[in-house]
Amino acid sequence: MSEVLEVIENRKSIRAFSDKAVEPEKLEAVFKAAQLAASCFNEQPWRFVYATKSQPEAREKLFECINEFNQSWANSADVLMVSIAKTSFSMNGNPNRHAWYDTGAAVAQLSLQATELGLYVHQMAGFFPEKARELLQIPEGFEPVAAIALGYPGQVDSLPANLQEKEKAPRTRKDLNELVFSGSFGNTGLSVSS
Repeated sequence: MSEVLEVIENRKSIRAFSDKAVEPEKLEAVFKAAQLAASCFNEQPWRFVYATKSQPEAREKLFECINEFNQSWANSADVLMVSIAKTSFSMNGNPNRHAWYDTGAAVAQLSLQATELGLYVHQMAGFFPEKARELLQIPEGFEPVAAIALGYPGQVDSLPANLQEKEKAPRTRKDLNELVFSGSFGNTGLSVSS
């Protein structure tokens, strides 16, 4: 197995974070990995607003953007952030319908670099984009995509009881034949299983 595939297999969206601070050089490395992602016309439409526990006022604004369910566990992570997509091309002002796709690719690379460094990332759809726009001063032409917690793993028993089971459950994935089709949609023909 390749080293890259091993890192991908080790990536997991945990909820039990420790309060250990993420070292600045590791934080820079995960953002560097995002910076290097591929994008349509090399637009690089992704942006990130982040704060660590060492920046309590800024971090509180990010925390307020997260819904109550995710707040129940995300506050343990040292780093909170919001990923943002620039919705038009710089070269001509036309809408960039690939901006969210490209931002997702950047976050995927960020997540893999984090995993390789012993960190974990949990992306959240459960946040309030309009509140993020207001509190984080996100200008027009940019859309909040997801809230993200990043940090070191913590103790599972620190989570609310209803989340401890989810945290201990094995990671599951659909079979490749449900996801990959040969020639046309629905035509399973992949000769390997996942």
